[in-house]
Amino acid sequence: MFVRQAVCLGMIVLACGPAAYAQEADVQARISQLEAEVAELKAIVKTLQSNIQTQTVPGSMSQEKPVEPAPANVTAEDQKTLGFLRDTTINLGLDTYYAYNFNRPVGRVNLLRAYDVLSNNISLNQANVIFERGPNLSSGRRFGARLDFQFGQATAALQGNPANEPRPEIYRNVFQAYGTYVLPVRSGLTIDFGKWAGSLGIEGNYTKDQMNYSRSFYFFYLPSYHTGLRSTLQVNDKLALNYWMTNGTNQTETTNGFKDEFFGFAAKPVQAVTWTANYYLGQENPNRIAAPPSNPVPVQEGLSFKAIEPAPDGRAHIFDSYVTWQARPKLTMALEADYVIQRLWRHTAAGRSSAPSHVAGGAAYMRYEFTPKWALGGRAEYLSDRGGLFSGLTQALKENTVTMDYKVDDGFLLRYEWRRDFSNQPSFLSQIQGVLSKSQSTATVGLIWWWGRKAGAW
Repeated sequence: MFVRQAVCLGMIVLACGPAAYAQEADVQARISQLEAEVAELKAIVKTLQSNIQTQTVPGSMSQEKPVEPAPANVTAEDQKTLGFLRDTTINLGLDTYYAYNFNRPVGRVNLLRAYDVLSNNISLNQANVIFERGPNLSSGRRFGARLDFQFGQATAALQGNPANEPRPEIYRNVFQAYGTYVLPVRSGLTIDFGKWAGSLGIEGNYTKDQMNYSRSFYFFYLPSYHTGLRSTLQVNDKLALNYWMTNGTNQTETTNGFKDEFFGFAAKPVQAVTWTANYYLGQENPNRIAAPPSNPVPVQEGLSFKAIEPAPDGRAHIFDSYVTWQARPKLTMALEADYVIQRLWRHTAAGRSSAPSHVAGGAAYMRYEFTPKWALGGRAEYLSDRGGLFSGLTQALKENTVTMDYKVDDGFLLRYEWRRDFSNQPSFLSQIQGVLSKSQSTATVGLIWWWGRKAGAW
């Protein structure tokens, strides 16, 4: 019986053998094909890894990112266009707010505020468009440029004041416009020429980069923009030296022939501390005033002047310093100190200089990030205005501000703020015409949006 079963089994194997062998050969062929494809994929991955290690994204001098190889059907002209677009950032910002002043002031105006100037009003603080193509030393390009357009209430508050420059309207919406070149000196000597935002004081123009929604008294008083030549020498990774030569403070076009100068440094003694110190020398008194054309020679509107005789020649000196300490990953603290002295005349008819006016004081800041979405910021400030340089009145101004941040998403921020301003002199509007108050309190909700590839502070 067992012999019969073995014979039958052998017959079955013989009958099925050719088909099984054919199937096995087909499997071997498929395995060989897959091995060839895997080898090809490994070669492609190796090439991509090599590109990641050796190429950087243009427009960034420090951040390395992979650059995808161009498709085979892209022409040289297309590659040039794509390189330009990859190298240039286009950024948009929108800053809006609603504020309520508990003084219920006449005209619904918050006095001595830089940007949040209106009460009980849904307001457009500023809308911004920024084009930037920075230098890229890794790809051999040493030049670049930046152009910031600004629209909204902020343009009236700080951009183009008829008291500072003769034709403010034609520059009002150009917040920054400058070209850049990096000279091969030490770690790099950067030269900017054009109009740029001032760096006196720790606060800046773009709300998303500040600890609070409202700006300090010092942000309102210190220069917000300059036109001229700006240089920064990066001595090493811990020290940078700065020098400017400008038309003046908040002047795109100068009102006198004096060129203001700025000297300063930015130091990073340890990783968590950044210290900036600045000295600014200027002459802010005009030596001419606008006048109607007195001859038939055609000129641009507002380019006819007559001399002021004698013209005041007093100097302004600004000493400004601020330090930021990243005490913990979620805790940031900062201090600012400022001293300004200004005279109308260096030499009077009696041979003496005129009496000076002073602004002195400082501000303290703190911000704690509870979660990636929630943060709390605070500011306390003191400003002594002797001679009325800032407010037009000799007084001691103080303010306390608390700001709660809620980051809805990357590019959308809500800010809730309580602020109280007070003085030793009646300085703020009340609900009664002609009656001033020694204090004002405001509650503000700010909504800030921004889009674009520019990383970090704008």
